[in-house]
Amino acid sequence: MKNKMIYALGALMVIGFGSCDLTEKPTSYYEKDTYFVTEDKARMAVVGIYDCLETGEYYGQYIMPFFGSDDMFMVRGVGADGTRRDLSHYMYTSSNTWIASVWKFAYQGLDRANLAIASIEQMEGYEGNTALQELVGQAKFLRAFLAFDLVRFFGDVPFSVDYTSGYEQTSKPRMDRELIYDQIIDDLNFAKEHLYVGSAVASSEIPCKGAARALLMRVYLQRAGYSLSSTTGKLTRPDDTTRKSYFEAVIREWETFKAEGYHNFYGGGYEQLFKNYSQLILNNQESLWEIAFEPNQGQTDNAGMWATYNGPIVDAPGSYSGTSSYMGRANAFFTVLPYWKSFYESNADGSQKDVRRDVNFVDYAYVWNATTETQDKSYTASSIAKSLYRYPGKWRREWMALGFVDPNNTGVNYCPLRYADVVLMAAEAYNETNNTTEAWKLLNDVRQRAEATPITSANYASLMKAPKVYNLDFIDDSDDAGKFRTALYWERGFELCYEGQRKYDFLRWGCLGDALRAAQAYIESWYPDANEYINASTLQSWDPVSWASSNYVAGHNFVDGKHELYPIPLAEIQSNAALNGQNNPGFE
Repeated sequence: MKNKMIYALGALMVIGFGSCDLTEKPTSYYEKDTYFVTEDKARMAVVGIYDCLETGEYYGQYIMPFFGSDDMFMVRGVGADGTRRDLSHYMYTSSNTWIASVWKFAYQGLDRANLAIASIEQMEGYEGNTALQELVGQAKFLRAFLAFDLVRFFGDVPFSVDYTSGYEQTSKPRMDRELIYDQIIDDLNFAKEHLYVGSAVASSEIPCKGAARALLMRVYLQRAGYSLSSTTGKLTRPDDTTRKSYFEAVIREWETFKAEGYHNFYGGGYEQLFKNYSQLILNNQESLWEIAFEPNQGQTDNAGMWATYNGPIVDAPGSYSGTSSYMGRANAFFTVLPYWKSFYESNADGSQKDVRRDVNFVDYAYVWNATTETQDKSYTASSIAKSLYRYPGKWRREWMALGFVDPNNTGVNYCPLRYADVVLMAAEAYNETNNTTEAWKLLNDVRQRAEATPITSANYASLMKAPKVYNLDFIDDSDDAGKFRTALYWERGFELCYEGQRKYDFLRWGCLGDALRAAQAYIESWYPDANEYINASTLQSWDPVSWASSNYVAGHNFVDGKHELYPIPLAEIQSNAALNGQNNPGFE
């Protein structure tokens, strides 16, 4: 049974500018200096930070195309819409409304975190109260998470650890991302000491020490890699000595993480791990932290679209009467590049060997049968192009209980930090510090859970090179470290697809444009297997270039030195005088 976080925010204070001109304060208004007097009120302030993440305009929905613009999946259709399609296909401008919303809620969350941290730390008895310190640990974890989003998405951004208490404090200049990274690391170092261990945390919706260490590992890896300079428009990364220190920091966190002895691969297996999300079952053995969603009797404030926008398509029932007998609908806005199914390791008869394949790659839909009044599973389609629509399968309506509060919204959580990711991050750090032997061991631990063949020097070429996958000319695999980098490129895709990491892996590796162009070239030369996808007699009419032009154009649209960052929203450029009217490279 899912033990959701409390969303009763009616008592949450409304503090700061925006109410300062009122002569009569609303009933929900609390003075900052008189509010923070009990642990319960301190806890409500921290819940208010979570609330900024748990909205459809941030992690409930709008974040999805920020993830779905890599070499694996994309938003269906390439027509400009000013929102999700433009994001997915690198057609966005500074006027994109979804970018503006993510910016807004990230900063709103930061401001709430700043208020909660400063106020709780000033509460009487704070120094000796471990419960209050744990709440500050949560708040600092969330502040680090939000700040890391802003740095990855926008580069150098306005940033402060002070609460915005008046209009005169709203205009701030950019801060060098290295200084923001310093603060993120400070926050996570505090969090990893004051959050509870995983075995003592009642819910995966509350971050634990392992979650803080995992996020810290991700931050160090990103900091060690490439990023686009907001001033020069060039990709740069730290010098080799500094990079080595970051990789060594990753390994230290991994060793401590492992020594805690609690987190591991989920005992029920890869498929059940993802069924748990759709079945609203919480587990923090592998899911180090989950962002929580709840339809809440039809209210949409804290509802998400996981399994609706990014799962296999489900037609709505013809009538919404008796909804307890039907699945809610799934619009399936996101589709998967179809060749990925063949990239997973399969048995000789074509059946899955790597258990991740049929979890991650779905090639059916649920269609409404008006005669029987049922939602029927169908592998057929009316055209070749439509038959090649394939969907992410990690979150599914079919795995949820029948019935729905809302036909679109769900209570499926999003997990941004998972044990398997931690293992692969540690493997990468070992490889970059000349311990490729340990790197291979960890990578193959992930493959073993997936029942995939461990990679060795003997089978590397058959699993990691054409024709099994396409060759990566931008990665030098002439030595063992390079072979590992190639294997990691594919393995992180097999394991973590659609979970929000792949695009940012490419960014820190300095190959985002190369990766998108390689995928573009491959899909435009790829032909489906007639026995697997379509009748052989119609195969001759398949035109991969035409299919790509209607579905996947990221490799054509991506501009090096521009699209590694999103633009700062136009409204912010116009209203914040401290930005001097300067947006990120290539944007106005």
